[in-house]
Amino acid sequence: MADIVLTTFNARYLHAAFGLRYLLANLGPALRERAVLLEAVVGARPADVAEQVLAHAPRVVGVSVSIWNARESLELVRVLKRVAPKVLVVVGGPEASHEVDTNPVCLAADVVVTGDGEDAFRGVCEAALAGLPVPRRVDGGQLPLSALVLPYGEYTHHDLEHRVVYVEASRGCPFRCAFCLSALDKGVRKGPLERILPAFEELLERGLRQFKFVDRTFNVDLRAAEAVLTFFLDRMERYGPLFLHFELIPDRLPEPVRALLRRFPPGSLQLELGVQSLDPRVMAAVDRVQDVERLEDNLRFLGAETAAHLHVDLIVGLPHETLESFALGFDRLVGLGPHEVQVGILKRLRGMPLDGEAFGLVFAPEPPYEILATPTLDFPAIQRLRRFSQVWDLAWNSGHFPTALPLLGPPSFALCDALTSWLFGRLGRTHSVALGTVAEELFEFGVARGLEAAPLGAALAGDYTAGGRGATPFLKRFAAPSRSAERSGATAAPKRQARHAPRVMG
Repeated sequence: MADIVLTTFNARYLHAAFGLRYLLANLGPALRERAVLLEAVVGARPADVAEQVLAHAPRVVGVSVSIWNARESLELVRVLKRVAPKVLVVVGGPEASHEVDTNPVCLAADVVVTGDGEDAFRGVCEAALAGLPVPRRVDGGQLPLSALVLPYGEYTHHDLEHRVVYVEASRGCPFRCAFCLSALDKGVRKGPLERILPAFEELLERGLRQFKFVDRTFNVDLRAAEAVLTFFLDRMERYGPLFLHFELIPDRLPEPVRALLRRFPPGSLQLELGVQSLDPRVMAAVDRVQDVERLEDNLRFLGAETAAHLHVDLIVGLPHETLESFALGFDRLVGLGPHEVQVGILKRLRGMPLDGEAFGLVFAPEPPYEILATPTLDFPAIQRLRRFSQVWDLAWNSGHFPTALPLLGPPSFALCDALTSWLFGRLGRTHSVALGTVAEELFEFGVARGLEAAPLGAALAGDYTAGGRGATPFLKRFAAPSRSAERSGATAAPKRQARHAPRVMG
């Protein structure tokens, strides 16, 4: 039994709800003993989650709502209010913090907490459990990190061993990019290093070896960034291999930070750099301040002089972006050699400053509110780029075909766009495609473009089986012969595979 249940739908089981752990840690000792955390995964039936929540006989239920779980959260809140109307349901999180008067999940709940929830949610619980009236809306504001209890003790040993553990050294962002909720932040709130670094040390002592920083702009405070990087570098010899993920401002890497990044060994560092667009007119329209020449120099440095895995982001659907300008920016970015280019689709985040109507942007009416059309990218073009993003992930970002893909040619917008048209024409879809099918279609695509069958098939078979997978019946024709086959002389080259008939769309 618990008087307070905190719950959410994570995007995947692997993800641990960082914000809810902050709420738990800041309830105070007395209320913390009366609270539990219950995490579900997107796709779970909200009625089943409601059953699990109510099994604790709570008096207060807090639901953390984000754009990716808005549908499930709304249904959960509605079920709770129908079957347990006396339970006080409190919603908060990014999706519940804006447009409160029209937001369905806010209208369905009893109380809405906007902004930072650590103090506000505790106050709601104290009042509710004491039988006092609770305001319909409570503004949590933006809290200084020095005033908060750190949440890392709320991670269990199972979390540390099996899930992504999130940490932070700061909150907020100094920039005002109109498509991002961070534009609403009042500057960057720095975490107190004298408390944060000992907390990281304790996580290391408990066995954590992978830290994912959620800071929007980890390197905006260079002194703090250098201190954190040095902290982990100094502990790699004692604790063994570590893996760290940081999101960096792409045009801000002065030499002291570069010197530290050079020291990280292979496999220990992943850097995410939000480029979003390289078109000056697009960047001006969304108030994005970015030195493109410095950005390009930093990416070249990171690729040539560090062992970091580089993940960069582009967004489809920003104002004034055309198919041609997106293709140019994509090729320019790919040419800088990052390991992954993530092509994201613009979403209408509740509360973001971007005036979609003024720019003629058309968004989907239901979560996650993805862009459907703009004056310069009509609906078919957006759909084309959506499929492009899926195929780029399937083939290039996945890393499954490092030997075969170079045979098709250098990575480019035109190449991936052609493969996208090929796959969609033959399969009727570009999502939920089995890896073996991707390999077969890459073969057929390459042969249709004039590549020799045997070398391409051998490369695909080698790539496919490199991870321990057994070759599919199709790929077995090109797989390297086993030792027993070599001894028996069964080494004849396979004949060219006949072209597949088009598959039924579905």
